[in-house]
Amino acid sequence: MDKKIPYNYISIEGNIGTGKTSFCRKMQQYHNCKLVLETFNDNPFLPMFYKDPARYAFTVELFFMTERHKQLQHNLVSQDLFHDFTISDYMFMKTVLFARKNLEEEEYGLFQKLFSVLNQSFPSPDLLVYFHRSVDVLMKNIQDRGRKFEEDIKPEYLTKIQNSYFEYFRNILSFPVLILDLGELDFMEDDRVFLEVQTLLTKEYTPGVHRMTLVM
Repeated sequence: MDKKIPYNYISIEGNIGTGKTSFCRKMQQYHNCKLVLETFNDNPFLPMFYKDPARYAFTVELFFMTERHKQLQHNLVSQDLFHDFTISDYMFMKTVLFARKNLEEEEYGLFQKLFSVLNQSFPSPDLLVYFHRSVDVLMKNIQDRGRKFEEDIKPEYLTKIQNSYFEYFRNILSFPVLILDLGELDFMEDDRVFLEVQTLLTKEYTPGVHRMTLVM
């Protein structure tokens, strides 16, 4: 790819099963970029949450928030002179988006106060890319990758998370958001798809929401 990526910090977001982490790993193969991946496997409460959300929601979200904060604090706050840019498979705002859908009102109020304090130390991404796929495609992807702790994820839960992202995007005016509808396209199996998405990251977008459907 001849054209340089003009962003210092790119966040790849999306629902569970969209391929965020796989895409970020593949980007590292092509670029001198710092890779920041969420360590969700370290959350011991996640399997229990999927089985009993009401009981474990606050615990699982609190664990995620503290781990994300620690990881991003380490990777984003200080300037990196050895990489061209940083790419992550989540942004810290994800913490409150999931919590809003998973917590009861009183719990969410407390959680939001804690989040607001921690969020003050992080920059917004220079570009946020949201991978969008239908819930049916997400369910198939989740089943195909066969993670045992994801066996109890329901389509209704994925719909709630998707709606939470879209509600958030309506209010973003300070940095660009690219909502990219990927359908069933697979950038791991088809390099043409990956190269097309990669090319989209070289474009400069104005602050606010931009929507695009990828057709191959």
